[in-house]
Amino acid sequence: MSDASARVVDVFREFGGESLRDVWVFDQRANDSLYVRDDVSTALDSVDVSRFIDNERYGYVTRHTYEALYYADYSYTVRGFDSFVQFRTFVGPHPVGILAGFDRIGEGRDFAQLDEAVQRLGDELDLSRLLPTVVDGASDGH
Repeated sequence: MSDASARVVDVFREFGGESLRDVWVFDQRANDSLYVRDDVSTALDSVDVSRFIDNERYGYVTRHTYEALYYADYSYTVRGFDSFVQFRTFVGPHPVGILAGFDRIGEGRDFAQLDEAVQRLGDELDLSRLLPTVVDGASDGH
């Protein structure tokens, strides 16, 4: 894992501790997992991850829609599932999406605080460098 990848995962691990399930980066053409907990990796074996990430790419459109409809800037999305919560945000001038899952816990979490930490890291690092290079629609694996 590169130093930049480790720094991204550390932000999420500091926020969620042992409940961190996975961390992904994506743009409109490529994606990569930065961290996947072993039990989550097993569960993902039965899921088409590319379709899952493609669905998250709709965020490139919806974030602009939200900003046009509301009087405040869009920051992040949190979705609740029966066994986990999913956080998604976009970082940088040529936005890179970051998606992370956390086990559900009884107490609330301050996702605005997480988004601020991720945005600060995005100000320091070019997160697009974490993505594999795509040539003619196929990833070269970095």
